[in-house]
Amino acid sequence: MATSVTANSSYKWIVLANIMVGTFMSILDSTVVNTGLPVIMGSMGADIDTAEWIITGYMLAIATILPAAAWLSEKFGYKKTYFVSLLVFTFGSFMCGNSTSIEELIFWRVIEGLGCGAIMPVGMAIVSSVFPPEQRGMALGFWSIASAASVSFGPAIGGYLVDNFNWNYIFYINVPIGALALFFTAVIQKEYRPNVKNSFDVWGFITSAVFLPAFMFGLSQVNSASNPEGWSSPVVLASLWISAVTFILFIFIELRVKQPFINLRLFADRDFALANVVFFIFGIGMFGSTFLIPLYLQDNLGYSAFQAGMFFIPVGIIQGISSPISGSLTPKMNPKILILGGLLLMGLSFYMNTYLSLFTEKWYIMLSLYIRGLGMGILFTPLLTLSLADLPNKDMAQASSITNIIRQMGGSFGVALMSHFLTDRSAYHYDRYSVSLNYTGEIYNFTMQQISRFSQQVSGATAEVAHEIALSMINKRIALEAYIAGINDDFFIAMIITCVCVIPILLLKRAYKKVK
Repeated sequence: MATSVTANSSYKWIVLANIMVGTFMSILDSTVVNTGLPVIMGSMGADIDTAEWIITGYMLAIATILPAAAWLSEKFGYKKTYFVSLLVFTFGSFMCGNSTSIEELIFWRVIEGLGCGAIMPVGMAIVSSVFPPEQRGMALGFWSIASAASVSFGPAIGGYLVDNFNWNYIFYINVPIGALALFFTAVIQKEYRPNVKNSFDVWGFITSAVFLPAFMFGLSQVNSASNPEGWSSPVVLASLWISAVTFILFIFIELRVKQPFINLRLFADRDFALANVVFFIFGIGMFGSTFLIPLYLQDNLGYSAFQAGMFFIPVGIIQGISSPISGSLTPKMNPKILILGGLLLMGLSFYMNTYLSLFTEKWYIMLSLYIRGLGMGILFTPLLTLSLADLPNKDMAQASSITNIIRQMGGSFGVALMSHFLTDRSAYHYDRYSVSLNYTGEIYNFTMQQISRFSQQVSGATAEVAHEIALSMINKRIALEAYIAGINDDFFIAMIITCVCVIPILLLKRAYKKVK
């Protein structure tokens, strides 16, 4: 499957469409399950501590297989690896839908995650290989449509399926999509195997299979319902220490062996290294703040999961339109202008979200999300294209695997960090508001009297009970305002982190190298 053979044919576009289907399906499953988790718990009689492993087990399986994606592709070929990954994921999805106990569901979610972990990096490597470098930006822009669409449509699709059918259908929906992708992969896609020697780096695999899942697990436990201690939990600290030690061993091993499991020497390419620094830093701010808007809409404004999910559909559409346009402009202009423009728009959207309140109008929230979607669409494609510009096709699987690992780590770290800040800042604002409240003032006493009188008239409560109700309502309002203030602080932190990304971007090469 040489690039010269496919560069001027329709084949590469058919392959791109097929990869987009697989990408959409794999990312969709990461978003729809969150919506159906409460229903699954009720249906199977599971507590939150057990049900969390539906998500945690899936995430750890992905983290385990991600580093192996490049080696599997180089050993068995891009097509075989992608086909088997799709097959495992589709079969795992079907069995998840058929599960009759929480333990069975968790087991099949792990199997599903093992299939999902290789779909994105191998798919990205296939797209990068079949398109010539001058068209790679536009191709990756179209590929990112699938990612944006699944993230945007996932909550809405999950809410609709749970509300109108059953939780099983959030897994069954993958089966026909997966079957379609398997058919096109088997019939249309050609095999490609890089011309590299592929001995198995045992110690590299062992250390990577320990440090990344340990890192993900530790972060997932920071905000777990079963962990009231947060970052100071022995489980969290032990996981992060194990991850740190094995990560150092992993780097030491990979830089010494001739045929590393993950080729860290790719970081010698300046643009690839700097782009991945941006992906990690940006992942902390972007993915760490992504979960805040649904929390704000559902916990503070009273939206349902489906209604909150509908907010993100236009965001995916905007990102889907802007990504290929940005990709097509990448070879024609300085890509740093596009990247910085996307960062500026995202920073603006985060800044707008620092002013959320109980009375924020829908159009304001939507506008901030539209700006964010446009910024994401403009940013990611040229940054990803620039990072791969000088790498040969034989290194695409390795580069794709590394980039996806770093994005996963940045996103997971961001979610844990932002959740911690949300809890900490909400408590800070609650204390500040409580201290500032004038309990002897005229306004406070008047409010207490009005609420108490209303409670007595409506519920027939005694004066003492009505007073307690009024006090409880005021405290709940203070807690609600403090929670929103904490969300605003999180968005401010996300804005600062986004602005920090400007530094490595300015160090990128000025222009994209056109291949003649």
